[in-house]
Amino acid sequence: MKKTFNLLKKIILVCIAIVAVMIVAVFIYHQYRLNCESSLIQKKGTLIDFNGKKMNVYNEGKGKDTFVFMSGSGVAAPVYEMKGLYKKFSRSHKIAVVERAGYGYSDVFHDNRNIDTILEQTRQALIKSGNKPPYILLPHSISGLEAIYWAQKYPQEIKSIIALDIGLPNEYAKYKLGIGESLSIRGMNLFAKLGFQRLFPTITYDPEVIKQSFLSDKEKEIFKAISYKQAFNDDMKQELLQNKDNARKSLKLPIPKDTPILFLSAYTDQNEHSKGTIEKNMDYTAFAKKLNKAEVKKVKGKHSLYLYAPDEIYDLANNFIYGKSEL
Repeated sequence: MKKTFNLLKKIILVCIAIVAVMIVAVFIYHQYRLNCESSLIQKKGTLIDFNGKKMNVYNEGKGKDTFVFMSGSGVAAPVYEMKGLYKKFSRSHKIAVVERAGYGYSDVFHDNRNIDTILEQTRQALIKSGNKPPYILLPHSISGLEAIYWAQKYPQEIKSIIALDIGLPNEYAKYKLGIGESLSIRGMNLFAKLGFQRLFPTITYDPEVIKQSFLSDKEKEIFKAISYKQAFNDDMKQELLQNKDNARKSLKLPIPKDTPILFLSAYTDQNEHSKGTIEKNMDYTAFAKKLNKAEVKKVKGKHSLYLYAPDEIYDLANNFIYGKSEL
């Protein structure tokens, strides 16, 4: 019995040693690749200083209105991933892509990701990069929370919102983050720090960006490099952990009834009639009824709608804001 126990203990120690060596090897390789890729990640936009930390805003195009693009959670390189959509707007409008803390060319701020902090950083970054309000916001997913809160606190700064399959404050507020999910979020953050995202590229970034042609071959390499560097960092982790509290702050304020909002709801053939999609559309419709001007439009495509229906989004946005199509 003692011999069996000693053998089992040795096997466990060997397994632990092998795992430890693998972790160290992955980490070293990750650091090596980061060093090699650093030459690719050059400045693209205007870096705004926040007490020694930098936040990036990319501007393009000219026009009376400024369309502000706000990425969803985990979209590590917004300037590249959202290019297929914002390029259509920059032909006749001014656009600004805000890369909040932890995203794209911005630094990881390691703050609490309180919604007031996030919003004030966005507002200051836009002003300091030469973009004056009022703005037309194009938030995707989690950024919908910031966009609505912005319209609630500073309605005079928001001309309209084109909501790209966003999450609503009431949805985030009622969602209970379990212990398992919380541990999963923290675990993904740890794995990213160790460099394990390099073993799972299709999880690290959306492969649809690589499949499409709106980026050059060099831009695709830069996109990958930024995605590996910024993958699920501390700011992205904290955003998710802070969601519920941020949503509750929004729910304490009046609905921004004077802000026109176009809700674009993503669907696919597989999920069009699912419970989640039906409930999402019901929530959009209920919110829209409380506004003086609002529409809900279903747009075919996955959650990253800007990758699947850029022409339709552009056309619907122009119709909603200006009453005409510019396609």
